Amino acid sequence: MLASLPRSAWWLMALVAAIAWFAPLDSRHLQHPDEGRYGEIAREMAASGDFVTPRLNDLKYFEKPPLQYWLGAITFGAFGVNEWTARLPTALAGFLAVLVVGFAGARLSGPEAGAYAALVLLGCVWHVGMGHLLSLDGLLAFWMTVALCAFLLAQRDGLARPQVRNAMLACYAALAAATLTKGLVAPAVAGATLVLYSALTRDLGPWKRLHPLAGTAVFMAIAAPWFLVVSARNPEFARFFFVHEHFQRFLSETHNRTGEWWYFVPWFVLGIMPWLLVWLVSLPRSVLASPRNANGFSWARFCLVWASFIIVFFSLSGSKLPSYILPMFPALALVIGFELTRMSTRALTLIALPLAVGGTAFVLAYLVGWDRWSEGWASESTPLPIYRAFGPWVLGAIAAYSLGGILATAFFRRGTAATRTWGVAALSFSSLIGLSIAFVGNDAFAVVRSAAPLLAAATRANGGPLDPAYPVYQIGSYDQTLPFYLQRPTPLVEYRDEMALGLDAEPAKGYDLTRWLAAWEAAPQAYALFSHDTAADLAKHGVPMRVLVRDPRRVFVARR
Repeated sequence: MLASLPRSAWWLMALVAAIAWFAPLDSRHLQHPDEGRYGEIAREMAASGDFVTPRLNDLKYFEKPPLQYWLGAITFGAFGVNEWTARLPTALAGFLAVLVVGFAGARLSGPEAGAYAALVLLGCVWHVGMGHLLSLDGLLAFWMTVALCAFLLAQRDGLARPQVRNAMLACYAALAAATLTKGLVAPAVAGATLVLYSALTRDLGPWKRLHPLAGTAVFMAIAAPWFLVVSARNPEFARFFFVHEHFQRFLSETHNRTGEWWYFVPWFVLGIMPWLLVWLVSLPRSVLASPRNANGFSWARFCLVWASFIIVFFSLSGSKLPSYILPMFPALALVIGFELTRMSTRALTLIALPLAVGGTAFVLAYLVGWDRWSEGWASESTPLPIYRAFGPWVLGAIAAYSLGGILATAFFRRGTAATRTWGVAALSFSSLIGLSIAFVGNDAFAVVRSAAPLLAAATRANGGPLDPAYPVYQIGSYDQTLPFYLQRPTPLVEYRDEMALGLDAEPAKGYDLTRWLAAWEAAPQAYALFSHDTAADLAKHGVPMRVLVRDPRRVFVARR
């Protein structure tokens, strides 16, 4: 028996979780910008065989290290290039993080707490959501979760010195992998959390268990080789990556990702659902009455400091994106999982009831207001039919959440150990399944956020596939998904943005309008993608073209 349920019940839940987690990965096209960008870098790496110098659209791209691209290139080589394989590394990282949190929770505070911690993370909105988007933050959060859990396990009572050392070496190895995923943010968070925890609790014991010499050797052995080799091959790398991508990104607003000091608060509230009320109710006890090991260490307080530092750190940054706070949720899942074991069934019932009532209210609100709201959201670039097509999927997702709240309330009211577990599982799986429904329906937006429908329409209008012997130009803008679905780079015209470093290194690969017009006029055939305004301007100047496709945002043309 595990957490009051037979082992067969847990195996069934694991099977349902795996199906719900992995089945929707190819239910929608890759979307601009992140999914197209990271899918294409991995595709080009697989095609070129160059695992040292990342390239995006055949241009050097040094904004991030290569671990995500390596994993993507490996999956492409093994299983082919498609949406499912593109998202697989991120999805696998998110699912494995659930298992890591469950394992650590069981070792720290018992099997029941570990099972609940895993269920909490499995249903946590932001963890599920980012686990199904192709970005670097899901993989980064996984490695940071491994590092955190390994560190916590090393602080347990009664461990022999070799056991402490091995756990800490696993922590250093995970931090190195995180550094190869997204740079120095993971070591910065880990180090700052340790300093703050010790300052707040006056517990200096963890410093005696760090094994810094062996740990640093492991970290450098894993992280350093790629940085050394890529710097030797690309002299421009070191300054761009360490100065521009770390210090300038954090201290300035050069990337136009700004936000108020409270920017992450609503994202946190959304991201921790459906566990927000559990967290709020139990937070005072987590802070004031968390158990301490015999050696004085409080793992729950360390997790709270970890999560708090992440949200404060990125709130101070000049560059903000909602996904930045993702690594805080596994830490909170450990704490919430433990608190679920010591909350009364009455408290749990009162916590679940608002989810049941609120979910039902949202269903009614959808039925009354979706058509009116969608008319307000619709625009020329995102027309009303898109929201109308997405609507039924939104209703399905809300209904799943509502059902989870209703079932959880009913289970918690019965007050047994088994029904407590079923109540936690109901909240977790309703969130996971609801988000899966929403993700499937989100492909309604592909017509304006992905090049796949546009290329399919262009192929039909062209009477067959585009001739691969001729270039497809992007003028004045860059759709990140177009090279992925073309499976070849697209020359850029009058566009720099994040491609500036690559274009400076290889300027012949970029075009100004004059040079492009000469190439376009001379070509027997070519293709181009640009905005409606650019299309009107080119037509006004008599540039020869045959329109193949117009969508709400773009025009795709052939030379002849």
